[in-house]
Amino acid sequence: MNSLYVSQCFDGQQLLQDVRVDWQQDRILAVQAGVRPPSEQTQLQGTLCAGFIDIQVNGGGGVLFNQQPTVAALRRISDAHLQFGSTGLLPTLITDRLEVMQQGADAVAELLPQADHTVLGIHFEGPHLSVARRGIHPAEQIRPFTDAEMQLVCRSDLGKVLLTLAPETVPVSQIRELCTEGVLVSLGHSACTAEQALAALDAGACCFTHLFNAMSPLTSREPGMVGAALISPAYCGLILDHLHVHPLSALLAARCKGDDKLILVTDAMAHTGSPLQTLAYLNTEIRRDGLKLTLPDGTLAGSALDMTTALQHFCTDLALPLSFALKALSTNPARMLGLAQLGVVQAGSSASMLLLDSQLNLSQCWLHGEPQPLTQRNAE
Repeated sequence: MNSLYVSQCFDGQQLLQDVRVDWQQDRILAVQAGVRPPSEQTQLQGTLCAGFIDIQVNGGGGVLFNQQPTVAALRRISDAHLQFGSTGLLPTLITDRLEVMQQGADAVAELLPQADHTVLGIHFEGPHLSVARRGIHPAEQIRPFTDAEMQLVCRSDLGKVLLTLAPETVPVSQIRELCTEGVLVSLGHSACTAEQALAALDAGACCFTHLFNAMSPLTSREPGMVGAALISPAYCGLILDHLHVHPLSALLAARCKGDDKLILVTDAMAHTGSPLQTLAYLNTEIRRDGLKLTLPDGTLAGSALDMTTALQHFCTDLALPLSFALKALSTNPARMLGLAQLGVVQAGSSASMLLLDSQLNLSQCWLHGEPQPLTQRNAE
């Protein structure tokens, strides 16, 4: 059995003081608050919390999943994001050919039974999107939903499957069928009306992909997808890289959604956890300037964000409680994915944990109960 004493612990609901945590292998056995260590033991200073869960990871460590849909690439992406506290993630394939989607799915299915990685499933972001709100998604690959894609995303060997679609491009009946089959449907890259978004939610969709970005905006006479997202009980992903969303817009989202429905994501590309500056992409390239990634014409192209930085931005920009931020980074995505053993530090939960210092930097990390070396940094 392993034990540690820590000055503060967020258990998924509240911050506890003077905490002892006992675990064996990948299971937490007990969490006791108000316990001071014996004289021969040291109390760790900082905040212990569950590992972060990132549901939108296009790449990392110099690898873009679309360009290398392999097990080796998944492990490299996993290792890169683990350095920043992501003990669970969904590798994300943006709009591409069916063959690439199948290769990515096969790689995830092969990796999942193996040990020592952070992959929980797969996120297909597209290809059933709005051309008008496609961002960097290639227009020539955006297409209607077919039986081939239905069979692919409903595979039973992919872990948790998240599918981002534009509700105006997929019939409500198919959205309902996807949800019945266990696919988690997220709405995004869409020019839909608020009514179309709400109809998709009524059919079972549960989330909005990178709120405010690549979706019809909230206006006085047309609430759009943004309005539907803010008023609905669905989860909302948010990219807090100081580029995708203004802090006031992020604060509005936090106040509308509350601390149970907001999910911080990175939308990370290959650059995260890598010194990579320029990445060839289709017939152009993605250029880096700090956390900012753009095409040559200035179009935002994902982010070089990591989850630790997202946490720091949340607490600095929004001045909301640390417990709110940690729920958005771990507890809420775990709940959305239906993974009750993740996102909390409680008896019976996974022993994938983080220790944050007073500046919210990552000082220690445990994956499935095993301490991890923290050597890589996000060179800018």
